[in-house]
Amino acid sequence: MKTVWTHLCGALAITMLLAFTGAPGANAQQVNPTNEAVSEEALFQQLQAGQSVSGRVSIPDDGAAGLIKPDNKGWAATHTGTVRTLSIAAIVAAIVVLGAFYLIRGRIRIDAGRSGIRILRFSAFERFSHWLMAGSFIVLALTGLNLVLGRMIVLPWLGEGAFSTLTTWGKISHNYVAWAFMLGLILSFLVWVAHNIPDKVDANWIKQGGGLLSSGNHPPAKKFNAGQKIIFWAVTLGGAALSFTGVMMLFPALTGGEADWQLYQLIHGIVSAVLSFVIIAHIYIGSVGMEGAFDAMGSGEVDLNWAKEHHSLWVDEVKADPNRDIPPAKGTQPAE
Repeated sequence: MKTVWTHLCGALAITMLLAFTGAPGANAQQVNPTNEAVSEEALFQQLQAGQSVSGRVSIPDDGAAGLIKPDNKGWAATHTGTVRTLSIAAIVAAIVVLGAFYLIRGRIRIDAGRSGIRILRFSAFERFSHWLMAGSFIVLALTGLNLVLGRMIVLPWLGEGAFSTLTTWGKISHNYVAWAFMLGLILSFLVWVAHNIPDKVDANWIKQGGGLLSSGNHPPAKKFNAGQKIIFWAVTLGGAALSFTGVMMLFPALTGGEADWQLYQLIHGIVSAVLSFVIIAHIYIGSVGMEGAFDAMGSGEVDLNWAKEHHSLWVDEVKADPNRDIPPAKGTQPAE
């Protein structure tokens, strides 16, 4: 009897406690998505107040629970407007500027003609670092441009099915090739940073326009001239910005929130557009724009006359180096 009385008193105490404090969560007025349905009218009222509509997720990224986010309309307009406009402007400007330069100046020839004597300009490791970075950048640029301009240009041409497949594989390639670009960027920085410190020689090179506007005018330059140094630092700093913002977008949990993630994406798009213009100009000068320039990153050896005209101070350094030897021209006998 005493045990029964004890249980009754305990139950009464719990009942009185709940009556005064309320059951846990009784006042929260939360909607149970498994037992209750949210009315369409309630959703519209929430949207009219400018609030987002969210569900629930079981993954660590809480941002994935967002169903409707009115604030994203402004972000979408910025992304499809600003980034798309800059991307188109960068490509068009590069084509127009380089096309006009080619029509006015033509291909920059070796004034003295090829000597037949070749000297080593870049080692195999230097060329590997360059092509690792350059090749991966081209893949990233094409797949990134497809994300920005694909719906407008590629979709009408390929159709929905092929465009969907292309974009899906392009996005996967973009995410994984990015790591190769970062590695190439680091290696290129380490092997060339010592040669890309600005000095007084660069100021004189810039004053003379690098000798690019007229033949026979070649200002002295070391292993890298001022124009190449500008490209080096643009790629280094721009590539670092792309790498950082890219990692933040790949791992959104590292960001401070959705607003920061959107900011990183905007920076990523703008830097990509600017850097694309720089790289297109670099590709032009290093290939069809200048005779003998591609040899530097092709075989690694350049013609001596080309080197004297565009990097005379570097040639002097090579000649003064007891560990370097300039071979004679092919078909000639070495002096005794």
